[in-house]
Amino acid sequence: MIASLPMYDLRPNQGANDRFWQAIRRHLGQGPDTLTRGGDLWDHWLADDLILSQTCGYPYRARLHDRVTLVGTPVYGLPGCPPGHYNSVFVARADDARKTLQDFAGARFAYNESMSQSGWAAPMVHLRALGLGFDDLVQTGGHRASALAVAEGRADIAALDALTWKMTGRDDTFTAGLKELGRTTPTPVLPYITAKQNDAAPIFAAIEAAIGDLDVADRDMLSLRGIVEIPAEIYLAVPTPPGPGEE
Repeated sequence: MIASLPMYDLRPNQGANDRFWQAIRRHLGQGPDTLTRGGDLWDHWLADDLILSQTCGYPYRARLHDRVTLVGTPVYGLPGCPPGHYNSVFVARADDARKTLQDFAGARFAYNESMSQSGWAAPMVHLRALGLGFDDLVQTGGHRASALAVAEGRADIAALDALTWKMTGRDDTFTAGLKELGRTTPTPVLPYITAKQNDAAPIFAAIEAAIGDLDVADRDMLSLRGIVEIPAEIYLAVPTPPGPGEE
């Protein structure tokens, strides 16, 4: 059996994620002894013996929604976001004289990957609504890496999800050299999933109970405030922009 919590498993969070999984496993009454780390995420998400993982909204609506079972959506308590929602944060270097997104038209844009809701889809939908776009693109492979690319001058602007921005600001000193330019409209948070044949209800209940079992320090480390049910139709209705080089 496979259980993984890969989306916010930054090194400082790993102990809290391990304790979170042990609490879920205890309430569920089954599951692997430890979380799976490393390997290909698609292999985790599509495994027949997947008990629990977390995916991004974009992969879910593009490739996974009819191949897995949606379990629920975590609540992270992010500012300006309804329960079970998050958004993307545009960041630039603090010493850059440009102050608005419009000022960065034509600048070098860093993004984690093209199948990312908060790193690509939400920012591109937001920018298109403003009549903006970026042709000079830097793919970094991760949200933290996108912020670091801006801090080190390898890019001028980046978009990363609001929870990673919060966690990176907590854990990495380089973020002191960055400024926030704006945020996108909230969309549903990265959902928990299980294998298609599994019943979501007991897993949802186990996660809900496990969040209640976590001590304050672990809940704060993971920014977990609860879990809600957001229908698959809401995820599938989120706009998908063209990928890099597709226009």
